[in-house]
Amino acid sequence: MSDGVSRRRVAVIGAGFGGLAAAHDLLKGGRSVTLYEATDTVGGLASGFKEAHWEWSVEKYYHHWFATDRHMLELIDELGWRDQVRFPRPYTVVYYKGKFYPFDSILQMALFPGLGWGVDKVRFGLVGLFLRLTNNWRALEQTTVEAWMRRWAGDRVYEMMWQPLMIGKFGERYAPQVNMAWMWARIKARTTRLGTFEGGFQAFADRFAAHLKEMGLDLRLSTAVQRLSALPEKGVSVLTEFGEEHYDQVLVTQSPAVLARLAPQLPADYLRGLLELKSMGAVVLIFSLKHPLSPEGYYWYNIPKSAGFPFLALVEHTNFIPARYFGGEHLVYCGDYLETDHEYFRLSQDELVERFLPALQRINANFSPDWVNKTWLFRTPYAQPVPLVNHSRNIPPIQTPLPGVFFASMSQVYPWDRGTNFAVEIGRRAARLMIQSQG
Repeated sequence: MSDGVSRRRVAVIGAGFGGLAAAHDLLKGGRSVTLYEATDTVGGLASGFKEAHWEWSVEKYYHHWFATDRHMLELIDELGWRDQVRFPRPYTVVYYKGKFYPFDSILQMALFPGLGWGVDKVRFGLVGLFLRLTNNWRALEQTTVEAWMRRWAGDRVYEMMWQPLMIGKFGERYAPQVNMAWMWARIKARTTRLGTFEGGFQAFADRFAAHLKEMGLDLRLSTAVQRLSALPEKGVSVLTEFGEEHYDQVLVTQSPAVLARLAPQLPADYLRGLLELKSMGAVVLIFSLKHPLSPEGYYWYNIPKSAGFPFLALVEHTNFIPARYFGGEHLVYCGDYLETDHEYFRLSQDELVERFLPALQRINANFSPDWVNKTWLFRTPYAQPVPLVNHSRNIPPIQTPLPGVFFASMSQVYPWDRGTNFAVEIGRRAARLMIQSQG
């Protein structure tokens, strides 16, 4: 099939940030790389869209980088594009008794009235400090967030600060089952400074893809892979609607369920493990408004389900990236993590707009439906892996039991949370393993 290491053929399935990063390193390693993407654009869950009169794109599902996202930033440094990374400092707020309070600095946390002025606030601070200092996440994965926080932070702190987050991210069913290592990683890795790329994440993905094509990448958009099969001698068959091609190796960067569907030749126990991995979907409705929504200029609103809002988070994107880049329009995300049988996956866009509009008036009493210019709706069944107790035992290895087939998804970045930074890390790790496995 190939006449030497430099000519070995590799297919990468999925042109998200992980697939792009893997393709980059495989090309540098001398492989001939074909990248398959079912949609008509690169970027995966971090892809965006752009109106004709906008200078920047906006992500379909809200994305940003943290100052600690070293894997993403190291890749950008390699590409020589660091001068186009921006790190503004928008404001995050939390809900308490009908009002929103800033909560992204030590001083603001100290002034937050929800925890009073006594032992609860001290325990909250000490728990946060411990989690930032410790690196022993394997001990933490043996218990749940709820059990650990109730023991060390106390019932009131857990119920006020952490339980709303857990229910919002994982729903009533999974929130009590998520292990504490996930929370450790979330606190360890996150910063108040948030980053983006000039022009938006889609601008970065498009530029990265163009660079990879200059390196020799064969990029095939609007080409869904239908089946992977091990060849009798050696290698892997990739079947699409356009025909069948043979490769030495294949890397799948999509969800565990997609891998299970594409590669039914995988052993039964491996397939079962893939399908037993839990995840949440996401529903995001984006509003373009004539006027700013937040009177205070807040960016990220963390909203507990108990407050009666029809979504988990409200994010005024143009309090992060100025409205002038979007033709003066003010862009607001309303999003939620939900199980895929939730009604939001069935309701039409108009029905969701009708459901969400009254909540905007709770943010700004002056809001009126005639502020709305346009809306966009995006839904995905795979947005947030659910890490249960001792989850590290359940993570599928990058090298699957099917010869030549490798797997790199956000379900394997644990204990870290999903995002472009760890998508890049797992994609590059998979590329290294693929190269090493061939000598």
